[in-house]
Amino acid sequence: MGGWLRRAPGSLRGLRHLALGSPASAGRGYQLPHTDLTVTPEEHVDEETYYQLYPGHIPTSPLQKALLSAGSAFMALYNPYRHDMVAVLGETTGSSALRSLRDKMRHDPEGYRILQERPRIRLSTLDVTGLRGLSDGTFGREYVRFLDSNRVSPDTRMPVKFVDDEELAYVIQRYREVHDLMHTLLGMPTNMLGEVVVKWFEAIQTGLPMCILGAVFGPVRLNARKLQILTMELIPWAVQSGRNASCVLNFYYENRWEQTVESLREEIGILHPPAI
Repeated sequence: MGGWLRRAPGSLRGLRHLALGSPASAGRGYQLPHTDLTVTPEEHVDEETYYQLYPGHIPTSPLQKALLSAGSAFMALYNPYRHDMVAVLGETTGSSALRSLRDKMRHDPEGYRILQERPRIRLSTLDVTGLRGLSDGTFGREYVRFLDSNRVSPDTRMPVKFVDDEELAYVIQRYREVHDLMHTLLGMPTNMLGEVVVKWFEAIQTGLPMCILGAVFGPVRLNARKLQILTMELIPWAVQSGRNASCVLNFYYENRWEQTVESLREEIGILHPPAI
């Protein structure tokens, strides 16, 4: 859908419902009621008129973003596995951090190339059979092993909807799609303990409020033994690795499948992970 999008009277109510979330909306993206957005291509632009910047973009006002942020934060804390709410939270609170990440990419040759070419990590762009045929220890082989072992797919990453800048929308999409690559490089599983460790690393790396929130509040669901391991060993390692590593968005991972995990960790600056 292209053209000018005008915020209709019912849009605030629809966005509030979206922020609070519903079981029916989980896993299939976000749909605003038809009455919430009215296409008016011939109207003049005014302060309540927004433009769809990229396919799937849903223009929102600052007030609507605030409602989405509050509702998605509540749902993400209540149920950390609501990835749709985590995605909304990242998009509505991360504009400053995304600009900083974009600037880091622009000033790095490999990062700049990524911004220009806009690669995507999807099953349609991956030669999964070829990656499975690589030697053990190579980045591509271990990445596919991670996908198989944890029964996850890169296609489950939500498309960006609420970022009001086309280039920044790609930056956060890229962040989402390299998340599983970070699990592979950090040697972390997809259970709650592993996710919290990755969030600590990503919080230091990206500064995204979503990552900081997950890092701080994620541990409340861990038992005493895991909490001790996390605080005594894993968090200090993740923080040190995050500070030591180069910006992880400045690596064209699709061209590094045959590189060993160890050599890629060393190049990025990720410290060897402790055993869990």
